[in-house]
Amino acid sequence: MKIALFSLVMNLPNAITGESFTTGQKLENVIRQAELAERLGFDAYGVGERHGAPFLSSSPPLLLTAIAGRTTRIRLLTTVTVLSVLDPVRAAEDYATLDHLSGGRLEMIIGKGNDPRHYPLFGIAEEEQWDSLAERYALLRRLWDEEDVHWEGRYRPPLHGVTTQPRPLQRPIPVWHGSASSPLSTELAAKYGEPIFSSNTFHPMAKYKALIDHYRERWAYYGRDPAEAVVGAGAGSLYLADTCEEAVRRFRPYYDAIQATPSAQHNQSPFKDLEDQMENGPILVGSPERVIAKIMEYHAAFGHSVLSISVDGLSEAEQQEQLHRFAQEVAPVLRRELPSRVWEPKAPVGQSVWG
Repeated sequence: MKIALFSLVMNLPNAITGESFTTGQKLENVIRQAELAERLGFDAYGVGERHGAPFLSSSPPLLLTAIAGRTTRIRLLTTVTVLSVLDPVRAAEDYATLDHLSGGRLEMIIGKGNDPRHYPLFGIAEEEQWDSLAERYALLRRLWDEEDVHWEGRYRPPLHGVTTQPRPLQRPIPVWHGSASSPLSTELAAKYGEPIFSSNTFHPMAKYKALIDHYRERWAYYGRDPAEAVVGAGAGSLYLADTCEEAVRRFRPYYDAIQATPSAQHNQSPFKDLEDQMENGPILVGSPERVIAKIMEYHAAFGHSVLSISVDGLSEAEQQEQLHRFAQEVAPVLRRELPSRVWEPKAPVGQSVWG
């Protein structure tokens, strides 16, 4: 299994000490986190996109470009790019530039996002989100694949003979489809023959498994080999300790602070508390043995090749502690027991890097 670390650049006062990052300090914290992830052997680092407090992740291509300048190997993900509200011309230009500046390490994960605050900001009604995403992605794909593009649609002015610059370095730039709540996202991924990334954060396993199963069914419907369907999955927060009891005690203040935010309230999690999440949800809190067993359980249901984790909300010292422990005590077992062909061996620049 390949491991990705991601951040939504959530900037809350520390739940234990009350200490706060300035905006600049938090952005630098995320860059240092990506540098550490590369040193520890993580395979990818992702930055999400949100457009409101407590998140500072409104511009993933800018932040990922800064990370690209401080790293050399790690894949760079968008987790996710909220393409349902973005101008595809602007996205094509920004992310092709990032692709070059990173030496061809970009992997874009597209989606509609799960924070409704971005729709009024960009003039899109929430009920239009799926149609908007499908139209904008079709145009983005053409802008990267073709020159002299002529196009007309609903969500932006027509284009007449447009060739965006720069052209992408990777041909094609790998695109994953973020999947959280609807078979419309898995249908879009299967139609294009591209991988999905299940958020696997807010609900019990069955909800996400149904979407992953739908993706594989539709993949086969389009005449593709089911063995070639690629799935990634999140797991939300990580907190390791020597015992489950210690992990619960140390993580609970952070969990409570995150759950109290308006964005978390919007997600309407069915889990009543941290213990319920640990027992019936994807959160990775406990001893290394408990966390490994949880990941194995989800892999048996999902068959995913990439796992993403987050240490958002923790103090910087605890972020480092958790990443070191995961790299030393969990990741080696996952790589040994759940081998993955994704990103290995690295394809030459200009070719797809899905295994």
